[in-house]
Amino acid sequence: MDLASAGLKQQAFRTHGKPLCTVSYASHAAGLQVLEDASTAAIGISLLQGPSLSGKTTLIREFISRVPEDCSVAVIDGAGLNTTTLLETLLRQFGYSVDFNSTTELFAMLRVFATQQASSHRAPVIIVENAHALNPSSALIIRELAALKARQSTASAIKMVLASDRSLRPFIECPDYGFADLRVNADFHLRPMSMEDASRYLHGKLRAAGSEKPQYIFPLSVCDELWRASAGWPGILDRVALLALAKAEQLPISMACITRPALPVGTWSARATDELSRNPPEPPMLLLSGNGQLLQQVSLEKSRFLIGRSEHNDLCIDSRFISRHHLLLVQNGASTLMMDLNSSNGTSVNSRRVSNQVLMHDDIITIGQHRIKFRDPYAMYRRNVETPDFADTAIMKTLEDMRALLSGENTETFPAPSENLPTLGEFKNQA
Repeated sequence: MDLASAGLKQQAFRTHGKPLCTVSYASHAAGLQVLEDASTAAIGISLLQGPSLSGKTTLIREFISRVPEDCSVAVIDGAGLNTTTLLETLLRQFGYSVDFNSTTELFAMLRVFATQQASSHRAPVIIVENAHALNPSSALIIRELAALKARQSTASAIKMVLASDRSLRPFIECPDYGFADLRVNADFHLRPMSMEDASRYLHGKLRAAGSEKPQYIFPLSVCDELWRASAGWPGILDRVALLALAKAEQLPISMACITRPALPVGTWSARATDELSRNPPEPPMLLLSGNGQLLQQVSLEKSRFLIGRSEHNDLCIDSRFISRHHLLLVQNGASTLMMDLNSSNGTSVNSRRVSNQVLMHDDIITIGQHRIKFRDPYAMYRRNVETPDFADTAIMKTLEDMRALLSGENTETFPAPSENLPTLGEFKNQA
């Protein structure tokens, strides 16, 4: 089927070059946050890993598009680079004409440039793709660049991101490459998108290509099957969607048009299980602020997290505008539910007063005169909560557990069993 017959003005699923548009999903957003954090981290190396067609190149492109103009970024492919070519490539990307004859001169020029930039608080960023394929001499040059310090500072003069289609821990820890004594700030493994993510991804790209009714081209049932065929990897999803469009003779596209290619494994499986056990995914974060200042940063590591004025809370906020036990956060898989505990002054999320809310990344919770920013790059949209963990009986049990836990103090601010308890129907309406 040609593009016009499908109601498209251009190809939605490009498999080469710059994509028509970028549709974010949980792992993509988390990876972008890792790259942005790497560009501002004081020291260290960040690892970006994922199998072929997992979205690494798209992620790097988007990161570069967001970097301020006065910050220099270079991207190199580590496969087969000798030291001279590596240094020349970096200098050219940083805007220098290369007129030097030796590796020593090239390295010295790069070192001067990096330290000058770092002293202006704009340390350059180097992203090495296929880092695992660096030859030993090139790897040592990269290691020396990563270890450079800014003038009169312990901060790194160059921010380094190593990217690969396999786990980089064996490479980093190999004594031949010299990275073992350098700090690794982040060890991030891209994950496939969920079934819901895939539907949003496919329909988002179809809309960008000109379709007014993307669900007529790919009904949800077909989106689900495309997700199964691609295992949720964006590069493979683009390819199977493109083939389905090409094979179809009419709309809507049927499941018979879907091919099922060989699928990669994630960099966290088999050979990377040990690395992940040492470097588990980061839990959500809570950033408490008052009067425009950051007061506290808390990791949300518990499945149930209580916030209020009493010292018995997980997060205690000393303010007369906040109830002794003001709100409760309950984690269920990738979702975090906020429940107001019948507080005196109520709770707002993004300036809207709510009694319960499934939280999204960068939501702002307001209680009294304080704000709590919820940070979880994996929480990209308000999920439909339909699991038994969030059923009415489970919520009642959660409140009972909180009462038992705090039985030694006044719990009159807790709601009565029939008061202010969210129902499953309310969850669906708010999601």
